[in-house]
Amino acid sequence: MPEVEIRPIQKSDLPGLFTIELGCASPRVWQMDRVASDGALGATFREVRLPREARLNYPRSHQQIFAELDDPQQIILEALIDGQPVGFARLSTRVSPLTAWVKDLAVREKYRGKGIGTALLLAGLEWSMQQNLRRTVIEIQSKNYPAILLARKLGFEFSGFNDQFYTNQDIALFFTRSLK
Repeated sequence: MPEVEIRPIQKSDLPGLFTIELGCASPRVWQMDRVASDGALGATFREVRLPREARLNYPRSHQQIFAELDDPQQIILEALIDGQPVGFARLSTRVSPLTAWVKDLAVREKYRGKGIGTALLLAGLEWSMQQNLRRTVIEIQSKNYPAILLARKLGFEFSGFNDQFYTNQDIALFFTRSLK
């Protein structure tokens, strides 16, 4: 595979970034079960294998992702191969103090499973450390099993969820990795 270059996006790359498919196929999901007994409330998640791969729609559009390119509290990193954009990651420091929040991560379908997402997240972790942040959080739809595997592979730990977080009412799972 050719060498991958990771850099902050340039406005001239937007047309190519807009052609990256945002959805994915998922063979498994994390299903949430609510538990209530004797005055205690809780939730458990279990990995469920689907009878067939499900197509997952992404919770944001390209327009929403790239709407605030000049926001000083975010960075959008892109992965390029031979000068062509093959993926991107958007990180924001707006969500919580001393934390980089990975809001979006997408890789062109034909490059998935080849380390592009890993390279983007590692570059995001490096950027977070350069900003003297304490942690990085990645938000993931509970149905996006490939992204859950990626986060766990890179040392992110499950740290919470928000039911009906996205406009499509999907559950957001949060995975955190300490930086210091």
